[in-house]
Amino acid sequence: MPTNKHKRKASAHTTPRSAKNAKSPGLITLHPKIFMSVGLLFVALGLYIMAFEAQSNAMFGIAMLSLVAGTATTIYANFTLPKAK
Repeated sequence: MPTNKHKRKASAHTTPRSAKNAKSPGLITLHPKIFMSVGLLFVALGLYIMAFEAQSNAMFGIAMLSLVAGTATTIYANFTLPKAK
């Protein structure tokens, strides 16, 4: 075996700091305010269907799905909003 083998530095394998904090380019992360309003619209639609149109089981199910989807979309869009320092 050779006495002086070529060894790579450990710093050559590290990722840059900007790559660690980069956001994924998803649709909700690009436009969080629009998706917050869409989520609130789904919540309002679900509450309307629940209050006035839910005589059948199908309409009740649509109302519940709308409420869950709207709440999840609103919360996720709220997490992706840029924080003011």
